[in-house]
Amino acid sequence: MLIREEFNSLVENMKEYSILNYQVLESMADWVRVVDINGTIIYVNKAMKKALGDDLVGKKCYQSIGKDEPCGFCISKKSIRTKETVQKEEKIDGRYFSVKSSPVIDSNGNVIAVVEVLRDVTRERKLELELIERNKKMVKDLRFAKRLQHRILPKKGIYNRLKIDHLYKPSEMLSGDMFDIYQIDEDHIGLYICDVVGNGITASMMTMFVRQTMRAIKDDVLSPSVALTELHKRFSTLGLEVDKYFTIFYAVFNTKDNHFKYANAGHNCIPIKYNSNETQLLITKGFPISLIFNEIYYEENDIFLNKYDKVLFYTDGITEVKNVEGEEFGVDRIVNIIKENDGDILNNIVEKVERFRWGEQEDDFAMVLMEVLE
Repeated sequence: MLIREEFNSLVENMKEYSILNYQVLESMADWVRVVDINGTIIYVNKAMKKALGDDLVGKKCYQSIGKDEPCGFCISKKSIRTKETVQKEEKIDGRYFSVKSSPVIDSNGNVIAVVEVLRDVTRERKLELELIERNKKMVKDLRFAKRLQHRILPKKGIYNRLKIDHLYKPSEMLSGDMFDIYQIDEDHIGLYICDVVGNGITASMMTMFVRQTMRAIKDDVLSPSVALTELHKRFSTLGLEVDKYFTIFYAVFNTKDNHFKYANAGHNCIPIKYNSNETQLLITKGFPISLIFNEIYYEENDIFLNKYDKVLFYTDGITEVKNVEGEEFGVDRIVNIIKENDGDILNNIVEKVERFRWGEQEDDFAMVLMEVLE
């Protein structure tokens, strides 16, 4: 009887200050309870009674959720102490609740009770936890794919009469840049560098297509232009969207007579041939591998490489890096680095790019350096 009188008196006080309307609380789907300054429940609404029973009034706040002693669920004390609304999330009987505790203040500015609203957010939390688990699995899969993408890169070292070095750095976990070097037959070595539009998973999957296809046709096609034409033909059969495309520069080196044949499918980062005396851009025309063109044939050039001649292949993650003024790094700076340095060209280029760039790395980049040994 005393508890009911306390509740009626409390309700009158709350009505006076327009803080709580009894009928509103009764109609709410959320659980609602009123707790006095001693932690005793003096009111629960219908929704909470239906879920936890009718005998909650008179119990301590922690007892209403099946506890024998105070627990973290009781946030009313903080609300009383600070005179502020406090919110936190609690797990009750396997379900998740967002709990908001708001102080009820009388005309003298004293906290006389707190109103606690408990909203069941179990569905949202389970979806969130499920999403977190899926994200963990996705990250794990991406890390595996990253390791795989790195491990299938060609090894640095000697390929017959060519010395190969390279650097590779994706902007995301997976890259749209790819290169490969392989022995075609006793007298020929194939080498290409490829840049798929975009980056991430989609771009990395397309690099796998390029790698698989180029290795499938290498034994039957020695001509770089014919190889790129066949690559375009096979790409057209995939039925992808028109915004999916890639560029590729492909070369075949004859180890017997030192002829270096090459063709370009839209790769705007022109490889640079150089030695101690001169530098030369290996310019040749060709459209990217895309679905815009049904049939296409690529131009092919042929040069002779001497002992100690080098060819640098790279992607636009190097040349299109911008400084604070919006100026691109460009090809000329690469050429100047080549002319000024006799040492580790690849690392020198990366060092200069890092100093030049404003902000974070936004694009993948790859570089391959080949040198004729004898």
